Amino acid sequence: MKLSEIAKIVEAEFHGEDKDIVSLNTLKDAASNELSFVANPKYVKDIPNTNAGAVLVTEATKEYVPKDSVALVVEDTYWQMAVLSQYFAPPIEDSDAPEAIIGQGSSVASTATVANGAVIGKNTTIMPGVYVGSGAQIGDNTILYPNVVVYRDCKVGNDCIIHAGTVVGSDGFGFASNRLGEHKKIYHIGNVVIEDDVEIGSNTSIDRAVFGTTLIEKGARLDNLIQVAHNCVFGKGSVAAAQSGFAGSTIIGQNNVFGAQSGTAGHLKIAPFNTFAARSGVTKSVKESGKTFAGFPFMDHKAWLKIQGKLARLIK
Repeated sequence: MKLSEIAKIVEAEFHGEDKDIVSLNTLKDAASNELSFVANPKYVKDIPNTNAGAVLVTEATKEYVPKDSVALVVEDTYWQMAVLSQYFAPPIEDSDAPEAIIGQGSSVASTATVANGAVIGKNTTIMPGVYVGSGAQIGDNTILYPNVVVYRDCKVGNDCIIHAGTVVGSDGFGFASNRLGEHKKIYHIGNVVIEDDVEIGSNTSIDRAVFGTTLIEKGARLDNLIQVAHNCVFGKGSVAAAQSGFAGSTIIGQNNVFGAQSGTAGHLKIAPFNTFAARSGVTKSVKESGKTFAGFPFMDHKAWLKIQGKLARLIK
């Protein structure tokens, strides 16, 4: 899409080279043929170093846009990014893609659907009711139990097991809101990547990234009824018990353990090798390793036990 067309859609004045823009991306990851935006003041510092071909900015931040980028000045950058996301979202299915490739020794149930452009590896089992979208890739020796859904462009590695009803790659809970209380959907144009040797329980949801990838790293174990939001990284060998939830863009280091119904706020970083007891509410980043936490808001497990003991004595 030409930059001049984008300027018309967002009702911005356009000056400069009429570049071809192929996608949206973050300031740090955008290339010269991509459009980025600034919606949070803490990211203003990243504007001068971006390689984006154009940036959605406000009047107050346009001065930071580098000379090789074009500033598109709008009133609400987040809202206009949401508007534009629909234009760059891929089609739900791609009927023009080549026929799906099914690897040697793989079994696909007659009631499963493998869309054009998908690739299924060797010795993989696709059970009844499974849907594998366009451009999706399923590795070798993997089992997708009944009614698993893998949306387009998502990847599942080798030696994985995904149990019934789990959804990989649905859009995250992302939308922009304006002053009138109206909401505009953000179309998620990233994907989900599940690395090798991952097991995921039934009825778990792993949302695709807004841009880039939601990542489940090698050897992870996710129980039933878990929510992994857009752009999360769930670390190598980490474990989460049932009904846990991880808000968007949280990065979980390797070999963390989350008890049932525990959860994290968004945009956190969790150091490796920690344990979070059931119903822990992780409200800030964890920089130390080898700790055990409990409670909401979470705290050192021993401190939490002492508090519970004192409370119990108060009501006797």
